Order: sequence, then C-alpha cells, then structure tokens
Amino acid sequence: MALPRSVLLIVTGSVASYKALELIRLMRAEQIKVTTILTKGGAQFITPLAISSLTGTKTYDDLFSLSDELEMGHIQLSRVADVVLVAPASADILAKMASGIADDLATTALLATNKPVMVAPAMNHKMWEHAATKRNIARLVTDGIHLIHPTEGDMACGEFGVGRMAEPAAIMDALAALSKTPITKQSLKGKRAVVTSGPTVEAIDPVRYLGNRSSGKQGHAIAAALAEAGADVTLVSGSVNLPVPKGVKIINTVNAEQMLAAVEKELPADIFIGAAAVADWRLAKPAEQKLKKKTAESKLTLELVPTVDILANVAASKQRPTLVIGFAAETEKLLEHARAKRLKKGCDWLIANEVAAGRVFGADDNSVTLITESSEEAWPLASKHDIATKLVQKIGEYFAAEPSRKGKSA
Repeated sequence: MALPRSVLLIVTGSVASYKALELIRLMRAEQIKVTTILTKGGAQFITPLAISSLTGTKTYDDLFSLSDELEMGHIQLSRVADVVLVAPASADILAKMASGIADDLATTALLATNKPVMVAPAMNHKMWEHAATKRNIARLVTDGIHLIHPTEGDMACGEFGVGRMAEPAAIMDALAALSKTPITKQSLKGKRAVVTSGPTVEAIDPVRYLGNRSSGKQGHAIAAALAEAGADVTLVSGSVNLPVPKGVKIINTVNAEQMLAAVEKELPADIFIGAAAVADWRLAKPAEQKLKKKTAESKLTLELVPTVDILANVAASKQRPTLVIGFAAETEKLLEHARAKRLKKGCDWLIANEVAAGRVFGADDNSVTLITESSEEAWPLASKHDIATKLVQKIGEYFAAEPSRKGKSA
C-alpha cells in the first residue's frame, strides 16, 4: 500500500476527534511522520498531550506563538508534509475553507499549503444534509479538495443518518489511493478538451419541461482535473448550481440542440468527454402558452421525438477528437448496456455507472467502470473529484503512449 511519508493532521471540534488518535496510531505503524494542529474546538475533546504521546512531535494550536512564528510556522507546517488531512472536519472548518477564511492556525495553514488536502467530515446528519454544507462541499471539491465521504450510522446525539466520520482504516485507504493517482501538472499541456456536464432540459410549454436528476458534479470535477493537468478546457454545461472550475471556459446551454451546437463550435479538440445527462426525448411541438389542467381527471398526452445524439455526432465528426469518452447511466444490466452503447456511439472509452435507487445523481461520490476496446476497470466508490483525477491520469497516460500506438499501426 503506497502511503505518503508525512502528514499534517488537523483535528477540529467533533466528538469524532477520539478517532484521530487511532488514525495517528495507524499512520505511525506505517512509518508516516505525523504533525498535528489541534483547533480550540478539537481541544474540547482530546488533549495536546494525548496527541503528542502518539506522534512523538509537538502539537500546534496557536497561530501567534512567538517561537513558531519567528520562522513563519504556519507556512512551514503547511509545506513540509506530503498531505494535509483534516480529520475530523467539522461543518465550521468546511465553511471557512470554502470561504477562504484564515482566522486561526488551522485555517491559515490550509490557505497557505501547496500540497494535496483531504477532508473527512463529521457532523450531525441534518448538518451534513443542509444546503449550506452541500454548497461548501461542492466548492471545495471544485477547488481540488479530496473528500472522504462520511458514513451512515448511529450518532453521539442519539440520531441516525449520514455524518459519521469514516473509520481510520478507510482514511488510510484514501491516503493510499491519493498517493497512487497524482495529477502531473503539465501532463496535458497543449491539449484542448471539451467537456459536457449537467442536465439538458426540453420545454413542454413556457413553464414546464422534461429533465433529469443530474447535478453536474462529475462533469465539473472532470473539467477541473483536466485544467489542473494543463489542458485548455471548455465546459459546455446544462443548468446546474455549481461554481465554474478554476481556469475553465464555460458555455451555458439549456437543451440538447444548444449543447450540440456549442460543442461543435469548439471543435477541433484533442479530447471530448460527454459527461452531461442529455435528455433522450423532446416534444415534437412545445406549446406556446402554458398548458391548463381543465379538470382533476384530465389527462395529457405528449408527442415525443428523439433529441440530437451529441456523443454519436462528435464520434462521427470530420473534426473527431483523438479521444472520445462517453458516459452511460444505467439502472440495470450495467456492463451489458454500457458495452453496447460504446460500440453504438463509436466512442473510444465509456464510463459506466449505476444510478438505480437514487445513487450517483446529486451525490458527492461515485463508483464506475471504465470500458475501452481492450479492457474494463472497475473503480470502487470514491469522491467524484477522485474519480475525475483517476480519469485524467488515464488520459495523460493515453497521450504519453500515443507515439508508440502510431508506430504499431504503421
């Protein structure tokens, strides 16, 4: 298991802070050097002495400690470790991170770091489900923060739901996975990428529409990861409530026809990734005025026709990108349907994910299977940011091997 050599662990105010002690023990057993920042909230649950007895290093808690700040301690702390890990990450620190607030040692170090940052949230399930927390998580994931999703179970408050901090062993697995999937900053420098994201909607009348449950989180995460790898990225998005990824050009669209036109205008490109959930049907003739329900028993019949097929059009285009990647959201027979879709659409790779029982759409994590002409790889449940990172790493490897592939086909 590949693990970082050193970790800056930030422990914040949560009853789950006691798990940080077990996490430190597991890291030290793997010879990981652990330096810890304990916030005021965290110190209400565990002590600096308990932490230092396990880490063998000083536990830091004061931004304005004279001896430490003579050497700009908060800068040094954030730079010397391979990874910065916030576990547990309270709702408070997630909100501060999303807003760029730096009012104590922990938040200042997080703002000053140039290393990968992981967060393992822990909070009441209602706090986790709150719209403000969801906005903050979406912002952090877009910014490149690695999310270790909380689990479901009984809580210290006596309630039940999602919000328990992941177990220390699962956090160790996440650290190992992070070490395996680094993004080389310039691995896609000079490459142009077009990504579609979010839902498309088709008008029924001026008020109503046909749509789907896509949030756009996976497509936006992919666009962000491509930009981080040095690619010139255009994101063609449906209606979403997400921030624009840093360094990405955004084109907002509504329906499938608009999205296809925007994509075709951005060609030629080296990479196309169709992550949008494009509506399969549209009305043959949308109503010009709002349709009225005349009686409680009245029925409405709609005549539907297929929408344009964006993925198939791009794959068959005279300006076809070198690498065309599609998505398949299925509710049954996942691999069987996904394999058939890859062949039918003419794309090089296809990402298959199962969306039955409310999975994937709107969630912050995903589990997928990457299907190519010669292989299939099942990727276990991970944050959508980490799925995007792994996909972009694969894309970088594909283009790095491009000369050898051409030589074999010559």
